[in-house]
Amino acid sequence: MKRNATLRLVLAALFTALGVVMPAVFHSAWRTVGSVFLPMHIPVLLCGFICGWPYGLACGALTPLLSSVMSGMPPIFPTAVSMACELAAYGAFSGLLYGVLRPRLPLKQPLTVLLSLVLSLLLGRVVMGVVNTLLYSAQGNAYTFAAFIAGAFVNALPGIVIQLVAIPLLVPLIERVPGVKDLKSTAA
Repeated sequence: MKRNATLRLVLAALFTALGVVMPAVFHSAWRTVGSVFLPMHIPVLLCGFICGWPYGLACGALTPLLSSVMSGMPPIFPTAVSMACELAAYGAFSGLLYGVLRPRLPLKQPLTVLLSLVLSLLLGRVVMGVVNTLLYSAQGNAYTFAAFIAGAFVNALPGIVIQLVAIPLLVPLIERVPGVKDLKSTAA
C-alpha cells in the first residue's frame, strides 16, 4: 500500500514536470501556434488516468502555476490562475470518471478512456468558463459566451484532436508498465 502511494507521488511529480517542460518545447519549436496544441494538458490528463483523481487534481493545479513562476508563461493573472482551475478539473475528472466507469462499463479499455476523456474535457471547460467569468468580472471586464466558445473549442481544436487520439493510446500502454499496472488494483 505504501509502495503504491509512493509510486503515485513519483509519477504525479513526473507528470507535473512534463507539464512544465512540454509547453516550453512546443513554444520554442512553434512560437505562434504552440498554445493551440495544449501541451500542458496531456501530462495532467495522463496523471489523472494513471495516478487517480487526487493526484490529477494536484498536478493540474500546480503545473500552470509552476510554469508561470519558472518561465513567465502563462502570465500568472488571470491566465495561470484560470488554467490552474481548469487543469485541476481535468486531472480530477479524468481520474474520477475513469475509476468509476472502467469497472462498470463493458467497453474495451481505449473506449472507456475515450468516454472518460470526453466527459472530463467538457466538465473542465465548464470550470474554465465559470472561473474566467469570475476573474474577468473582478477586473471589470466582460467574458462573453463568444470568447468562451473561441477559447475553449475553436482555438483549442488542434489540441483537443491530439488529446482524443493520444490519451486513449497512451493510457493502456502506460498501464502495462510493471508496477504501474498494480496501481489500478487499489483505489486512489
